Amino acid sequence: MLDLVKHETERIDSRFLEPACGEGIFLAEVLRRKLNVVESRYENSQIEFERNAFLAVSSLYGIDILQDNVELCRDNLYTIFVTQYKNLFKNKINREYLESIRFVLYQNIIHGDALTYQTCGLVEKPITFSEWTLVFNNKVQRRDYQYKHLLETQAYDGPNLFSDLGEDVFIPTPVKVYPLKTIYNLAENVQPEL
Repeated sequence: MLDLVKHETERIDSRFLEPACGEGIFLAEVLRRKLNVVESRYENSQIEFERNAFLAVSSLYGIDILQDNVELCRDNLYTIFVTQYKNLFKNKINREYLESIRFVLYQNIIHGDALTYQTCGLVEKPITFSEWTLVFNNKVQRRDYQYKHLLETQAYDGPNLFSDLGEDVFIPTPVKVYPLKTIYNLAENVQPEL
């Protein structure tokens, strides 16, 4: 199935959402393909590998209604990532970087119901995804968007950079924008949500 969109699976920053991700079988194969591209291009530079591998991981999103599936999906993706990272940089593992990768997977793989757009658990709230953009050097801009709003199709009012795409361009508004951090300290000073 992924071979039908092979060029997208090999684009490091191409985003994938699996709305019923289960244990992450689909997302795991996408991650493997992306990391293979990153390795082939940047295996001789740990910094460049880390930047681009971060993009590969942060472009994967999943939702599942079962909490154990969500945890398995996160663990499976993390294991794939760590295995490839450690194989390349055996003696130079950056623990803070690995914590950032784990944090991104926690934010991007959501325990929720893709049909109701709500998280599952004691307190239901709108499913919210983070967009991770490398701004410069190793700095990351994080913006949160509600899943429901990402699926809306309302026209954008005002000057439009995408005018050649017609009137149906929709640019969602983030619900939260975070201060810049580096790919090495994303998990630092994060307060757990209750």
